[in-house]
Amino acid sequence: MSIPLPSPAAPLRIGTRGSPLALAQAHETRDRLCAAFDLPGTAFEIVVIKTTGDRVQDRPLKEIGGKGLFTKEIEEALLSDGIDIAVHSMKDMPVAQPESLVLDCFLPREDVRDAFVSPTVARLTDLPEGATVGSSSLRRRAQLAHRRPDLKLVEFRGNVQTRMKKLEDGVAVATFLAMAGLNRLGMADVARSAIAPEEMLPAVAQGAIGIERRSTDSRAARMLAAIHHDPTGQRLAAERAFLAALEGSCETPIAGLALFEGPDLWLRGEILRPDGSEVIAGERRGPVSEGAALGVDLARDLLTQAPLGFFDWR
Repeated sequence: MSIPLPSPAAPLRIGTRGSPLALAQAHETRDRLCAAFDLPGTAFEIVVIKTTGDRVQDRPLKEIGGKGLFTKEIEEALLSDGIDIAVHSMKDMPVAQPESLVLDCFLPREDVRDAFVSPTVARLTDLPEGATVGSSSLRRRAQLAHRRPDLKLVEFRGNVQTRMKKLEDGVAVATFLAMAGLNRLGMADVARSAIAPEEMLPAVAQGAIGIERRSTDSRAARMLAAIHHDPTGQRLAAERAFLAALEGSCETPIAGLALFEGPDLWLRGEILRPDGSEVIAGERRGPVSEGAALGVDLARDLLTQAPLGFFDWR
């Protein structure tokens, strides 16, 4: 029995956050579905959902919760049939999901690198001693504090446009964004330079878009299978298994990246003390089919090396 496709009279509802980047990701999802099934854009409805992370902008994320701050309300809408699918930035996604939801569709991954953004300084290495740098990412802050303990680090939350305004107002001389987000917004020129993973290992799943659905929704399952990018899914399986084994959240500085090396995966990972005083790093290589096992093994190795209280705030 064939599964009816969405139509302008009964559109498929795509849930998303309301930032320009989140909307760009939702539009990319819609456009890929339109192309895969020869459907008009009117066969889809983009539903904007405001999350706790979007509403509370005056406090660091660690003070108001973990990664679920950017997904909880969207998943609630999915569970209550308010939307049919949900589009997420994968670096914001908790590794644990509600039992009746499935996350098995990933779009082709964008540039994984961090972008160095500054109106006056060309590269991270050119920052003058004692410069003020803004970031809301615990990973970036810890990595920067480890490499440059002389710098002054300040909280810097908001979307791309908000952060650029803060730089213009002199709150900081530099900040970091994801190259993937800038590329998707057509704003790659905002980056003064892209930071190589060897210099600053990115967040787990950075640059990847994931699309979530109800486990019982056979129409959504069929449609999303048509746009799923398996190589991205294979890389994320290793990275997210690494994160899960570390029980990582927005409150723990963790970085990880999986790349293909011929038929194998090369997974790098690191954990950092929140103040940047210590970094423990490692890597694994192995068959793509064993990506999740590589992630778990690397996480266990790093945890074995970490002293008690490694992630505690001082």
